[in-house]
Amino acid sequence: MSEPTLESIDDYNTLSGEKKKVVWAVVIAGLIMAVVYAVVVSFYNNEEPTSIDKSYKQVPTR
Repeated sequence: MSEPTLESIDDYNTLSGEKKKVVWAVVIAGLIMAVVYAVVVSFYNNEEPTSIDKSYKQVPTR
């Protein structure tokens, strides 16, 4: 089995046809998943910040 040469690769200069559609579908799916992830993280990350007014009676030591 020999390695392909530039002359034997069908879409060396540009992608075309079905391969181009697959690449665009993967890119768009990745963007959609990133947006959904960002929305979910911002929606469920509404925890109260820790209070700085907490006082400790004893400092933990090792």
